Amino acid sequence: MGTTEARNAVETALELGYRHIDTAQMYGNEDAVGAAVEKADIARDEVFVVTKTLSRNLAYDDLHDSFEDSLDRLKMESVDLLLIHEPSRSVPVEESIRAMNELQEAGRVRHIGVSNFSIRQLREAEAASDTPIVTNQVEYHPFTDQSQLLEHCVDNNIMLTAYSPLAVGRRLENETLVRIGERYGKSPAQVARRWLIQQENVSAIPKASKRQHQEENIDIFDFELTTTEMDAIFDL
Repeated sequence: MGTTEARNAVETALELGYRHIDTAQMYGNEDAVGAAVEKADIARDEVFVVTKTLSRNLAYDDLHDSFEDSLDRLKMESVDLLLIHEPSRSVPVEESIRAMNELQEAGRVRHIGVSNFSIRQLREAEAASDTPIVTNQVEYHPFTDQSQLLEHCVDNNIMLTAYSPLAVGRRLENETLVRIGERYGKSPAQVARRWLIQQENVSAIPKASKRQHQEENIDIFDFELTTTEMDAIFDL
């Protein structure tokens, strides 16, 4: 997604009522996100902005320096949530967490978390931090089993943020999702997203650049799946 397209997408999302914006150093669109938030007629404290630090920037000094670069691109004084994008093979998580805790103390970051961490890696991050690890952002959809990770998150008051909640568009003609959707006048994709957010400690961040898809993504709060329907989707 190019800079102009990304900025337009965020502007449309904010207009439709979205208030959680997820970006990352890796995506190369922090500047577009910042421009869209700045342009919007919405108070900054009403928008929850998330960015993620590249694995090559997880050493103590590199994390501090690269985060300041992120803020410059975002044109913001702080972000609401800073994540480690993925575990580093060379930098101890304690080193990265120490830098993130310092950014919190300085008021540059409200919350910290991780992404693509296993249960073991998540436990290490929790042990290293002086403040809560509020989320682990991982791939999660009806065709990916994250039950053990989710159990750990629930037990430790951590959100599981589901990216690729639609399995990148795969299997959306699944018979179970289609059948359930027909009962509510919803698409299979909307059923899959509703299944996610009805689970304890789960949030979803679907990606969409077109207004039509953004409208569909957010139109999932006027129905509720039954326990039988939830279980049928878990069985997938």
